[in-house]
Amino acid sequence: MIRSLSFKLVAAFLLVSLVGTAVAAGYVAYITTERFSRYVTEQLRLRAAERWADYYRITGSWEGVREAMPMEEPSPPGAMPMGSVALADSQGRVIVAGAGFLVNQRVPMHLLRSATPITVNGQVVGYMLQMGVRMRPEVPRLAFLREFYRVLMVGSLVATVVALALGALLARSLTRPLRELTAATQAVAQGELAQQIPVRSNDELGQLAMSFNRMSAELVRAQEARRQMTADIAHELRTPLSLILGHAEALSDGVLPPTAQTFEVIYDEAQRLARLVDDLRTLSLSEAGELALQIGPLRPEEIIERAAVAHQPQAAARRVEIVTTVPPDLPDVEGDFDRVAQVLDNLLTNALRFSPEGSKIELGAQALGRTVRFTVRDEGPGLAPEDQERVFDRFYRTDRSRSRDLGGSGLGLAIARQLILLQGGEIGVESTLGKGATFWFTLPVQKGDV
Repeated sequence: MIRSLSFKLVAAFLLVSLVGTAVAAGYVAYITTERFSRYVTEQLRLRAAERWADYYRITGSWEGVREAMPMEEPSPPGAMPMGSVALADSQGRVIVAGAGFLVNQRVPMHLLRSATPITVNGQVVGYMLQMGVRMRPEVPRLAFLREFYRVLMVGSLVATVVALALGALLARSLTRPLRELTAATQAVAQGELAQQIPVRSNDELGQLAMSFNRMSAELVRAQEARRQMTADIAHELRTPLSLILGHAEALSDGVLPPTAQTFEVIYDEAQRLARLVDDLRTLSLSEAGELALQIGPLRPEEIIERAAVAHQPQAAARRVEIVTTVPPDLPDVEGDFDRVAQVLDNLLTNALRFSPEGSKIELGAQALGRTVRFTVRDEGPGLAPEDQERVFDRFYRTDRSRSRDLGGSGLGLAIARQLILLQGGEIGVESTLGKGATFWFTLPVQKGDV
């Protein structure tokens, strides 16, 4: 039989309360009985000592005490049995035998110190010596103990019932978030990803609820991103395919003449398709961690100089100046030369795409602890805060009406991010709307250079 968590918690609370109540009740009963027996013994001892004192007070001496209070005389209820005590005079000589002492025996001083003194008119006239046993309470006192045990048992049962009721309430309260979480996970398993459960506390259950809510929100975002990516890929493929198919059909029907210009359009669109497929393959491999990298020492100034030279013709055509600022004492970094160059190419291409004529682009690098930070700063329109958070997402464009005309597929920055992450670095952007943007990435310094 499957037991629910609530049942198990209630059973655990009940078991703990029963064990705790039984232990507490047993301890209280034992201590009470022990202390009560000690009290009764002490009272009987004092009463017996008082009987000896009364005899001495009446007779003025211990003469004839053995005949007046013989050991064989039955003791009345509430009295100390005579055979369990002995009487010694003020000098420590036993007068009445008992408790293991004989008549005329001298009692050692250390035993007299623990004996009960018998005083008359403020003077010690003798000592009562007793066995080290505890006397049983008489019948009325036993009745008191029985009543005490009954009350203790009733109180224990009441405490157990209250603990059980509180345990049931606590179990229901504790398992409520789990029931909500179970229902939400079942809904997610059925495809309903947008599930949020209330967070009622800051403990482990509350943290679990917050983690589930974040996971659910991330699943929804990922699902929307996949849908958007599928739509973007279809859109990106549709345009060149439509052009290629249209021109091929027009050539086949004789509508267009087979001129070099027509074939150039078909070739350009085919190249565009090939670049898009290559970009998608690179991005997929890098995200899966299967992209082969040749990690080795790299000189930052060499990488930056290569990127500046490679993009100089394109920059000159757009009347944009490329400036490099690299300190001469930068340490070497660890990375794949071709992939780092690809990242710089993507960032420079993106900067040139949005840089106005007459502006400049600065390529730089600087050492930051155990990393070197590379920067590409442009004087373009900049990025809004919401764009900065998503600019590295695949197919994300800040201006969809312009970016396709400018030749971008929307994958360059996403590829750059994955390539840098694979090489143990970080990448980001800093921008103020209307004042340009600075894209940066870091690479670890070669071991031994710091």
